Amino acid sequence: MRHAARHFSLFLSQFCSTTRRRTLVLGLTVLAAGTSFQHGWAQGTASTSAGAPSTNQAFSTGMTRDVLFAALGFLGPRTLEAHSPREFCIWGLDGLTAIDPTIAVTDNPAEDHDKQHIPETLTITQGQTLLFKRIFPADESRSGWSDLVTAAMQSAWEHSSTIRDAGADALLQGFFDELFNHMDPYSRYLGPTPAIADRTKRTGQSGTVGLTLGAKGHAIIVTAVNANGPAWEAGVDTGQRLIAVNGRSTRGQSPEVVQSWLEGEDRTSISLALASHGQHPATLKLRRAQVPPETVFASTDGPYTLLRITSFSIQTAEEISQYLDQVVEDETPDGQSSARAKTPLKRPAGIIIDLRGDRGGVLQQAVTAAALFLDHGVAVTTHGRDPQANHIWAVQGGDMTSGAPIVILVDGRTASAAEILAAALSDHRRAVVVGSETLGKGLVQVIGQMPNGGELFVTWSRNQAPLGWPIQGLGIMPQVCTSRGGDDLHGQLAALKGGTAPQAAAVQMARAARYPVPVSRILDIRRHCPAAIGTDADMDTARFLLSSATAYKAALEAVPDENTAPLH
Repeated sequence: MRHAARHFSLFLSQFCSTTRRRTLVLGLTVLAAGTSFQHGWAQGTASTSAGAPSTNQAFSTGMTRDVLFAALGFLGPRTLEAHSPREFCIWGLDGLTAIDPTIAVTDNPAEDHDKQHIPETLTITQGQTLLFKRIFPADESRSGWSDLVTAAMQSAWEHSSTIRDAGADALLQGFFDELFNHMDPYSRYLGPTPAIADRTKRTGQSGTVGLTLGAKGHAIIVTAVNANGPAWEAGVDTGQRLIAVNGRSTRGQSPEVVQSWLEGEDRTSISLALASHGQHPATLKLRRAQVPPETVFASTDGPYTLLRITSFSIQTAEEISQYLDQVVEDETPDGQSSARAKTPLKRPAGIIIDLRGDRGGVLQQAVTAAALFLDHGVAVTTHGRDPQANHIWAVQGGDMTSGAPIVILVDGRTASAAEILAAALSDHRRAVVVGSETLGKGLVQVIGQMPNGGELFVTWSRNQAPLGWPIQGLGIMPQVCTSRGGDDLHGQLAALKGGTAPQAAAVQMARAARYPVPVSRILDIRRHCPAAIGTDADMDTARFLLSSATAYKAALEAVPDENTAPLH
């Protein structure tokens, strides 16, 4: 295996790795806003209250209680700051007021009155009418607080037509929305329906072959082949005509109808009759598979390879690896591929990685992608309250591109896992980052699956770049800034061609920052290259840098090396 990525616990060194083709799939999947360490919760099973009034038949007290109990257990050890079940639930109960403003939720403190101790209670009122009153359980009692919140929701459901009109799912959504309003902007709850859609986006649908179809005259043709799917593995190419699916002719059918024929149960067999131009149809037998959406799109720009990465799904690093395989593959004079064991791999003239607009995704995939371009080193470290959130994500295995020059394009929308990849390659002086300040999404979410099929995305760690600076808030300071106007950019490029980097002071200022960074300091650093939407100037700058070894080297060295960077 040529490429590998490793993570080390800061408390206990350990490996967690499995291999798939050229890239390592890490055992811990995390969303760096995408990171996903998924827990399947078994505490809850669907249940309903016997004898419930007809007005609340759609409200399941059993399932609601199960979700709350599971959520409190999941949140407790993982949030960046410690909170009790009491705090979580007091925050969340304000969700009732958010749905129906006529409802008031009140925390009544304990008091001594007429030599009698009155404990702390929760009351829910609607106007002057008392709907619910109950003594607080112990602060740390998951069971007690789950019961209290469920009973409070049940009471509000019975008395508020506004809440009933909103629906049972809105009660839990409102609860978690209000709870997470007290934490960070990235923790969230997805109900069962949106959670299914989100999981599909991350992991792919079941039962497909990875083809996109279109029409050309009366023929159904292949317009795209997903690099993650069985059809790609089998060598299906764009432009081929699809004659039949499982012996069923595509003649007279629309692309949408034939597309539906390709879908079915995961791992089931399917036969495709395909014909290339001027050739007779050939039958291809495939096995359907879960195919994540394609996230990497490759093209050439003169002598350079352009990789546009739109997000980081569970197969992004594998897609990059497949395209790099094609780029570095050496060709013999007769056009046949040479044996890799005997022939050295070709060194690309230059690679442009376009991360503009990439909102991130799976942290593990950013780390594994970094492993494709680095010989060794730390890609990112994560720090949280839960020991399982603390890792040094190191890579080793060999640069697939043999040290080819790399330019990474970023803009104000570049976030999360995309920022991790940019920071990793930049901090190791492996790539020049061009564009504007990025979003600064340096918090990592862990995913908990709830008994009702919903999901909790909970921020449990912070990302720290290889040179020790926090990504959260700061974002990535480019080595070449394109957001300050054409005249400024022209001056930067002229200086770089002469061997100096005008952006070096700003880059080094950003790399010297250490957590926690005051907001005023973050703003002061970011103003040196204001966040903006990417433009054609980014691509023009990339071509310039790749065509000038002097300019590229000067921009690369704007980042301090690991020996001169401040200690972590």
